[in-house]
Amino acid sequence: MKAWVLHGINDLRFEEINTPIIGENEVLLSVKAAGICGSDIPRVFYTGTYSYPLIPGHEFAGQVEATGAAVDAGWKGKRVGVFPLIPCGECPPCQKAQYEMCRHYSYLGSRRDGGFAAYVAVPEKSLIALPERVSFEEAAMFEPMSVAVHAMRKASPLPEERTVICGLGTIGLFLLMFLLEAGRKNIFVIGNKDFQKRMAVQLGLPETSFCDSRTQDAEQWLLERTEGRGADVFFECVGKNETLTQAVGMTGPGGRIMLVGNPASDMTLPKAVYWKILRNQLTVFGTWNSSFTHSPEDDWHYVLDRLADGRIAPAQMITHRFPLEELDRGLAVMRDKKEEYGKVMGIID
Repeated sequence: MKAWVLHGINDLRFEEINTPIIGENEVLLSVKAAGICGSDIPRVFYTGTYSYPLIPGHEFAGQVEATGAAVDAGWKGKRVGVFPLIPCGECPPCQKAQYEMCRHYSYLGSRRDGGFAAYVAVPEKSLIALPERVSFEEAAMFEPMSVAVHAMRKASPLPEERTVICGLGTIGLFLLMFLLEAGRKNIFVIGNKDFQKRMAVQLGLPETSFCDSRTQDAEQWLLERTEGRGADVFFECVGKNETLTQAVGMTGPGGRIMLVGNPASDMTLPKAVYWKILRNQLTVFGTWNSSFTHSPEDDWHYVLDRLADGRIAPAQMITHRFPLEELDRGLAVMRDKKEEYGKVMGIID
């Protein structure tokens, strides 16, 4: 089969390799769509990964071609999405079905071969069946959508609460999409790209609720729109010191800050900022990944239900589509930032 194989930092090659041999609890998945995550850019070009060679890609969907000896044969031919985190099943979080906090997890696309390939071996427990209405492209965005849902549900903003999203990358935009779908209207967003504003408005945000941080003082902008009270709930989706400081400064007394963005560097807080957390009695949450327990109540089924009913339309976020052999062009678009992009998708026939 053909696959993009990472042999080292900035050494990604499109190669002919052997089709995976599946274990007894795995399926062979024919990949139909694979999204590029922002975390794939440093993994491929700058920081590398845990071992080499490795096939990147953790946002993907496809069709089951073959099943292992211990797998329900009914999966064969099924269209599926894939939860990329593979929990150990034994650590204390796993014992509580909090698999996203597993202490000894593996991960498709970073710790073992992922979806930038024609085929991939996937554990049966990672599969979620797709209704006919849900496309492969939509299913390939399950992971980032579920990450957004996980953060939203942990913070649980009430309808009357003033909610701020800072950072409108993929996760921030999906977070906005799900907050709007949930009926939240008292939302303010802070972005720094024309595409982000167009997309936010397209999703249903009033244009007056978008702050362009390139030309506006975000803190003053929010205070003017909240009668000086600031946010009740603040989603920090950037992962930088300056936006973390903003989050503390822009959240009102008794408010909640949800940290969503992966850190770009060490995070430090000046003494004055730390004092604000204490004196305003702020609650600061961390969030990572999403819940997938095969229960109708988990984050992935929350997303699936809304896709199946047509209540959300994530495909509008896709700006670029590339065949598998040209997926490096999509990686370059996201690395070089020379053109606007939303979700970049690989399409495999």
